[in-house]
Amino acid sequence: MPLAAALVLGLSSAPNAVAETWRLEAWERMLDYSSPSRRLDHQPLDTAARPWRLCALYPHLKDSYWLSVNAGMIEQARRLGVALTVKEAGGYDHAEGQREQLKQCADGRADAIILGSVSADLHTPAIVEVGRRIPVLATVNRVRPEGVDAMAGVDWYRMGYLTGRFLAERHPKGSPMVRAALFPGPPVDGGSAGKMRGFTDALSDAAVEIAAVRYGDTGKLVQLSLIEDVLEEDPSIDYIVGAGVAAEAAVGALRARGLQGRIHVVADYFTHGVYRGIKRGHILAAPTDQPLLQGRISIDQAVRVLEGLPVPKHVGPEVILVTQDSVDGIDLGASLSPPEFKPTFGVPVPGAADGMADDRASNRHLQPNRHL
Repeated sequence: MPLAAALVLGLSSAPNAVAETWRLEAWERMLDYSSPSRRLDHQPLDTAARPWRLCALYPHLKDSYWLSVNAGMIEQARRLGVALTVKEAGGYDHAEGQREQLKQCADGRADAIILGSVSADLHTPAIVEVGRRIPVLATVNRVRPEGVDAMAGVDWYRMGYLTGRFLAERHPKGSPMVRAALFPGPPVDGGSAGKMRGFTDALSDAAVEIAAVRYGDTGKLVQLSLIEDVLEEDPSIDYIVGAGVAAEAAVGALRARGLQGRIHVVADYFTHGVYRGIKRGHILAAPTDQPLLQGRISIDQAVRVLEGLPVPKHVGPEVILVTQDSVDGIDLGASLSPPEFKPTFGVPVPGAADGMADDRASNRHLQPNRHL
């Protein structure tokens, strides 16, 4: 298993926090989770040298996971004094739309692009083309390394493995067999396949049978429909295990059918709804990869690339399993956006007359160092 990093130290949501240290996991080869990893104490930048213009692309903002990534990016952009434009594709089945957004950012005034990709490999030619002109960084979702300057993300195999180990420890080999239906999300997001491998590997010595697997976009209505179909076909399952949105939808579906308590719910990533479900006893567990912190890391990486500063090429926070026993002790500030936070699609440069200062001429002498 890849080495897991320690807890984030000194993380604060205050705009002027100082002397922060992020304790991260750093991989030797970017976007290669099979490569060796090490723990890294990383001190983020306090300010940017220029009011850079960054463009961030998300698969969607349908669930609060990407809302938390959004909150982290907005917070860090404001802290550093850089402009940020955010675009969302509308779902994992909108690859062509996101590819067009990638080109729009490159053809516009962006100095660097942060890509939360809807696909692990469909965008590779476009990334390589755009990367010849401006830096492209990846966030959260896996892509191919060609044309990518840096990556903020964790190994989703580990997310699935921790989820599976939770079930394996509840139902070890030799105990009565239980049956689980899986709802891992879309099959093309760069994460579902890794989660599935980790989950099934963790169950190799467990009395857990995978009764059904249903893939689909992480919109709540899509996931609810998939869950309802499985419950109609096979109401004898013992567990629903799925993406954060699937777990949230499962709670309501089971309540409506009077199945709460007989069928248990486990999530394979952490959202606001999953947090509430764990607190209330409706969801047993979920791993968090601290998505708000990942958003902050991506902004820090982008500014470092633009300013020719040393940049950790591929880092991510620790993956932590949250259970009903541990939920009160986790650092929510690294995982979940504040309750009052709403989707935010832009951060203007402070003091700019039009909100997005055009500093390209003054930035020409400060070109990205592409060889760090």
